[in-house]
Amino acid sequence: MIDARLLDAVGSLVAAHARPDHIPLIGIAGAQGSGKTTLARAAAERFGAAHLSLDDVYLTKTERQTLAREVHPLFAVRGPPGTHDLALLEATVAALRATGPDSRTRLPAFDKLTDDRAPEASWPVFAGRPSAVLIDGWCLGATPQTEADLTLPVNPLEAEQDVQGRWRGAANAALAGHYAQSFAGFDAMLFLKAPSFDAVLDWRCEQEAGLMGLSPADLPSARRAELAVFIQHFERITRHMLTGGVRADRVVQLDADRRLSPPACGRS
Repeated sequence: MIDARLLDAVGSLVAAHARPDHIPLIGIAGAQGSGKTTLARAAAERFGAAHLSLDDVYLTKTERQTLAREVHPLFAVRGPPGTHDLALLEATVAALRATGPDSRTRLPAFDKLTDDRAPEASWPVFAGRPSAVLIDGWCLGATPQTEADLTLPVNPLEAEQDVQGRWRGAANAALAGHYAQSFAGFDAMLFLKAPSFDAVLDWRCEQEAGLMGLSPADLPSARRAELAVFIQHFERITRHMLTGGVRADRVVQLDADRRLSPPACGRS
């Protein structure tokens, strides 16, 4: 059940930037499992907006394998800055903003089972002209770190597999470059703020258990351990965002159960 205050927060951002000649672009950011995609989908349905996720524009498997060979092996894993096709995202937004009442616009989709972009013929279609474009993504609005902040690893993944810091340095450079330029094109950002990074593993395990038809308590311990390693790919930037490294127009503080902690919404 989506808290009505969250839908109202998205609606207020849409209304604040809507004009007859302008379709607002609104970002919804939050750590894995924070509920950002669920909120974006519900808000899109309520307000007649188009919705897509940053996950929908991952680079293809072949493109990420090339990055892994040429930059760092960890870029084979989708998710961190540098693994998204921002040009595709921007082209899709431009197409949606150019729509009329009879338009039909294909929205990119990614097949996580095959770890590759879905065939274009299978992409969902948005019919008509949207009231807004809503995009959710875990690192939307994230700001780059300083060189000094990149020096020490934040977890075993970085310590063991990114000894020289090339991977985190390249991801940070991406944040400072094309990602920053793309984020600047958003009219507004809403950030669902987790209580701590520790909550992210529990949330991610809840998601996994749901996909497997299990209660969170019944998720196999081996799978939880795998997820604990996986989320280390996102830990540095997530922690940075939780300590202020994000540009957002509205910040919604969540508790460990993803309920709103008062005050519900505030300026960043």
